[in-house]
Amino acid sequence: MSTGLAVAWARAGRWVIAVCVTATLLVTALAGDHPGTDLDVLGYALLVASGLVLAAGRRAPVPVLAVTGLCALGYQAVGFDVPAVAYLFAVYAAVRAGHRIITVAASAALLAALPLAAMASPADGPASDAFAQARGALEIAWLIAAGAAGEALRQAERRADEAERTREETARLRASEERLHIARELHDSLTHQISIIKVQSGVAVHLARKRGEQVPEALLAIQEAGREATRELRATLETLRDDAKTPSHGLDHVPELVERARWTGLNTTLTIEGQRHDVPTAVDRTAYRIVQESLTNTARHAAASTATIRIDYRPDILAIQVDDDGKAMPGTAPVPGVGLLGMRERVTALGGRLRAEPRSDGGFSVQAELPVGGPQ
Repeated sequence: MSTGLAVAWARAGRWVIAVCVTATLLVTALAGDHPGTDLDVLGYALLVASGLVLAAGRRAPVPVLAVTGLCALGYQAVGFDVPAVAYLFAVYAAVRAGHRIITVAASAALLAALPLAAMASPADGPASDAFAQARGALEIAWLIAAGAAGEALRQAERRADEAERTREETARLRASEERLHIARELHDSLTHQISIIKVQSGVAVHLARKRGEQVPEALLAIQEAGREATRELRATLETLRDDAKTPSHGLDHVPELVERARWTGLNTTLTIEGQRHDVPTAVDRTAYRIVQESLTNTARHAAASTATIRIDYRPDILAIQVDDDGKAMPGTAPVPGVGLLGMRERVTALGGRLRAEPRSDGGFSVQAELPVGGPQ
């Protein structure tokens, strides 16, 4: 059953109960003996009100409890010897909602006031008849049963909510453990392959220097990239193990990215504008990843010779722009690879904006705006 149908059914159910209780009260009043007075209309009105108000029992249990109690006193005083059935339903609803103390206090007050209302009714008779009439209007056993039923259902709903929360927490814990397991497996696999690259490049650099040959810049870049990749893998795994650990790469490490890009033969320049200030950790890390992924895409796909990085510190925005002079042509839609999707997800999660598209004069441009909430 859909949520809308469930809500409609719940509302209809409340009104069905209210109408049935009202009908029961009216039938009991019509079938009983009571002196006919000018207040009969008031008595019937109180009976109807005490029944129909039960429709609001879930939304406002305490006011409904008060209204049904006052109505019971009213029609007893008018001379209607009718059990306070509506009040029992109100007791059930109030206890179910957790208002136990208020319900006990209201019920005690009603038990004390009902005999007085019965004595004030137009019916003639001794005080003992009035007390008997009041006792019949609200039997204590039924009152206790209504309260017990409401408390039992409240406890059952509470246990169900607690079980649901426990299931959700268990699911989150299992997901976290699975992510950590995947991270460990990925770390071990990549570390092995990168270690081979580091060893091979280190041997090549050593042999070249031993023979007195000039070491190619590309070989030195491979060696340094291998070291940096190993450090990043370790830092990422440590962050996954301890969420409170501060990430090890941020805007302070962007110059290192620029230097490594130059080793690969990409003429890279970095420009920082605005008054530099501290930014949130998530923004700091995301900015670094945007620059890193942009330079990686430029080196792998763009066939570019130059790249420019501009970081602009504004009062409430950190703007990042990475341009290259690669082979991307205007009007061609970029292929949304894993790198671009990852950047967009990071920026969107922080409430920022990202544009990644070919430039009008050729090449590719990545532009990101990350909210920082002002200087910190």
